[in-house]
Amino acid sequence: MLSGSHSPSLGLRFPVFGHPFFKRFFDLAISIPSVIILSPVLVLIGILVRLKIGSPVLFRQVRPGLRGRPFTIYKFRTMTDGRDDEGNLLPDGERLTPIGRFLRKMSIDELPELLNIIKGDMSVVGPRPLLMQYLDRYTPEQARRHEVKPGLTGWAQVNGRNAISWEDKFKYDVWYVDHWSV
Repeated sequence: MLSGSHSPSLGLRFPVFGHPFFKRFFDLAISIPSVIILSPVLVLIGILVRLKIGSPVLFRQVRPGLRGRPFTIYKFRTMTDGRDDEGNLLPDGERLTPIGRFLRKMSIDELPELLNIIKGDMSVVGPRPLLMQYLDRYTPEQARRHEVKPGLTGWAQVNGRNAISWEDKFKYDVWYVDHWSV
């Protein structure tokens, strides 16, 4: 199911619509109107996050992008900055708020990533960007996921999201690298 030959030149495999220019055009054609149409919802969610969780409204984190280059990803904040008596952050489960849980469950916390797409750091579809600290843990095959821009959604999300193993997620990511098209 995940088998397929590696294509060293995506431009040769998909001569017209597999060209990076068309993928970028598609990304902008989806993300710009989405931001415009969703702007009232984004503002409302921002106000809700500000009132229920606090400031800042957006969570920013450095993630590996194309060729593993770092970029700052934007998401709606879902956790508090709760700390213990020694000043250490509480475990994620204790800091995750009810509104944050809802935003994550519905993937609404991911909507600010549309800005990353407009900036050119991400694509609509591509492997989900993981944490920088995982870069040295990838096998050479798994590291191929960085041959394309990370995505708001990806082939692994379409094929099971959290119901599949990490090994399968990486296989789907690499499959996407070899088979992407507009």
